[in-house]
Amino acid sequence: MTNIFAIVLAAGQGTRMKSKLYKVLHPVCGKPMVEHVVDHIETLNVERIVTVVGHGADKVKEQLGDKSEYVLQAEQLGTAHAVQQAEEILGALEGTTLVVCGDTPLIRPETMKALFDFHTAQKAKATILTAVAENPTGYGRIIRNEGGQVAQIVEQKDATFEQQLVKEINTGTYCFDNKALFETLKLVGNDNAQGEYYLPDVIEILQKQGEIVSAYVTNDFDETLGVNDRFALSQAEELMRARINERHMRNGVTIINPATTHISTDAIIGSDTVLLPGVIIEGKTIIGEDCTIGPNSHIVDSKIGNGTTVHSSVVLNSTVGDVTAIGPFAHLRPESTLGNHVKIGNFVEVKKSTLGDDSKVSHLSYIGDAEVGSNVNIGCGSITVNYDGKNKHKTTIEDDVFVGCNTNLVAPITVRKGAFIAAGSTITKEVPEEALAIARARQENKLGYVNKLNSK
Repeated sequence: MTNIFAIVLAAGQGTRMKSKLYKVLHPVCGKPMVEHVVDHIETLNVERIVTVVGHGADKVKEQLGDKSEYVLQAEQLGTAHAVQQAEEILGALEGTTLVVCGDTPLIRPETMKALFDFHTAQKAKATILTAVAENPTGYGRIIRNEGGQVAQIVEQKDATFEQQLVKEINTGTYCFDNKALFETLKLVGNDNAQGEYYLPDVIEILQKQGEIVSAYVTNDFDETLGVNDRFALSQAEELMRARINERHMRNGVTIINPATTHISTDAIIGSDTVLLPGVIIEGKTIIGEDCTIGPNSHIVDSKIGNGTTVHSSVVLNSTVGDVTAIGPFAHLRPESTLGNHVKIGNFVEVKKSTLGDDSKVSHLSYIGDAEVGSNVNIGCGSITVNYDGKNKHKTTIEDDVFVGCNTNLVAPITVRKGAFIAAGSTITKEVPEEALAIARARQENKLGYVNKLNSK
């Protein structure tokens, strides 16, 4: 079996994006475009992936990490010039090289494989991934000869009127015989309207040399979309969102309103889970089976157990157990861990805390930097006072504790197993096991006081 290599073109700044963020780093469904491309390539079991970087090189490398090797295109002199930068890594190797743009996040791995298989079957030196566009404006046109073979690719700015009427377009994705690619790149000139070295010129050179040049036509034009501005970015987002939602629905997830449901490409959701309108699921979130999420909930890089409900709430970088209820209007901040059968009610905020099984914080409370045991009840309006103005301190609440309403637990502090804290208390010392802690002023009634005030 032939060796497979890949070159990802990611050097352009993308001026039409009108952004400080480099084009290929703009996210689609929560992941940068170029990372979508590289992740899809990885499924082909390629030997080496080389990403051509230029503008924003360090940030692209930081994003992709060791998924790729890198070469620098210091000057953006065209796509052929960009591919040529990879010669130092790939030039001497035998095999087939896939060339794909880093701003085409919708190309499916299945399409890449079909392109490669077609290229191999045709015994071609080069194969172009093409598509039929109703409005081909802006794309390079595929010009075929009388026998239906590819003769050349003509860029929009260099095309004649008749050539501009052609609807078969070049998607910018190719397979090449690797050695033929780098040998032919040396012959590419820049005698064109832009004064650039075009990679499509390799096709014409190979064709004139009598080599086999083929074209594989994908039946889905949408997946070839190249993102050059914010409008195209929104189109890519919409198309990928629909694709992701369809995949989950076909795997047994109910999505009440797919048009308002946003799921990251890396999220995993179990069967019989229901997503209500307005749900946003980002990052590498894992949601179990039989859950109800939403409406209008936002979950990021979190793990949600089976049978759990997240109602109109925010969950960030946290872990939630089975049959747990969150919300409405609750906020789990990063590094929070909830056990099974836990209740986090309305207007409760949990930050960097652990709550054991069967514990409840039903409403209007803040739990921060705390370790809470099992079967603990924390009453309305209670606060772990974790910050002294300089440092954060830990609160420990052991199993079976009852915390009355409007209690302040001033950390560092420990409330031992089975203790009871009276409502309205400010606790500053350790509470022993099964003790009642009361920390509030004794009530006094001043009889007739109102009449004295009114007489003044």
